[in-house]
Amino acid sequence: MDISIVDVRKEFGRYPALNDVSLTIRSGELIALLGPSGSGKTTLLRLIAGLEMPTAGTVLFGDEDASRKTVQERNVGFVFQHYALFRHMTVAENIGFGLRVRPRARRPARAEIRSRAVQLLDLVQLSGLEDRFPAQLSGGQRQRVALARALAIDPRVLLLDEPFGALDAQVRRELRRWLRELHDKTGHTTVFVTHDQEEAIELADRVVVMSQGRIEQIGSADEIYDSPASPFVFSFIGESSALPVVVRGGRVAFEDTDLAISAADIADGPARLCVRPHDVDLGEPGPGRVPGRVSLVRRSGAGRRVEVVAGKDAHRVEIEIPPDLSPSVGSTVGLGVRRWRLFPERAPAA
Repeated sequence: MDISIVDVRKEFGRYPALNDVSLTIRSGELIALLGPSGSGKTTLLRLIAGLEMPTAGTVLFGDEDASRKTVQERNVGFVFQHYALFRHMTVAENIGFGLRVRPRARRPARAEIRSRAVQLLDLVQLSGLEDRFPAQLSGGQRQRVALARALAIDPRVLLLDEPFGALDAQVRRELRRWLRELHDKTGHTTVFVTHDQEEAIELADRVVVMSQGRIEQIGSADEIYDSPASPFVFSFIGESSALPVVVRGGRVAFEDTDLAISAADIADGPARLCVRPHDVDLGEPGPGRVPGRVSLVRRSGAGRRVEVVAGKDAHRVEIEIPPDLSPSVGSTVGLGVRRWRLFPERAPAA
């Protein structure tokens, strides 16, 4: 089932939660809506589900305008962060709930509903637990039951809102791998919301990065990490630092220091130099290097993290170095940039 979001706007009172958003989701695709709190990702998911109606714009399921259709009319499966299981119902009853509440003409027989629940429990690797209650399950098991319940109605689209947000880190990692495998088996068009960059990059076919009610970039994990479209995407996907610089005649300067960086395709004027910790060398001060002072050194996994304060406004740059190096706090150093992204500063809106 293809989904098309066309120039959708959603306002709550006078507050625009979504600003003219357009997005095409291909049939069978696994899409992540990624962004910080308030970016509009959950609002967009709820608009796809039919839990919210757009103020303007169109939501298409295939060629069908679904903009004003209800959740039931759209036939979507929805999985919430906190499971939303009925505590007084067994696992099998929870899974079959969406089938039992259908109009009588479309409602399967009780035995068929039970059989469907048992089949789905096998699919989500919880065979034999159909007669337990939610309180007797772990958090990861409850979320699998919630997913089985969403699949029971044979949805055209599967939607997940922060599905692993309530689980600990180890369980989240296990369920991420499992969800990807399950998606590949079932082939449902799937959209999930997350603020976890690692989760989005590991799971999704494409990632939709959102900020302030707009889409900043859509692309594969490699595209958004290696070729970010804006300083926001660069800073939100992975770790990074940024320095204010000036471009003059294809060269880049940080304050009074001419850096060994070419900017032939960037217009003269202020810009932002964005770098990642593993793309910066720590060495002696010298030509073409950002001068700075070491403010912090700490062990981090297999290496060390060094924080360097640069420039009169004390801009902080984090870098990774091997564990056998340990510069002194307060020492003067020079930073050499191996890889970077330059973004011209936008003029303030009139």
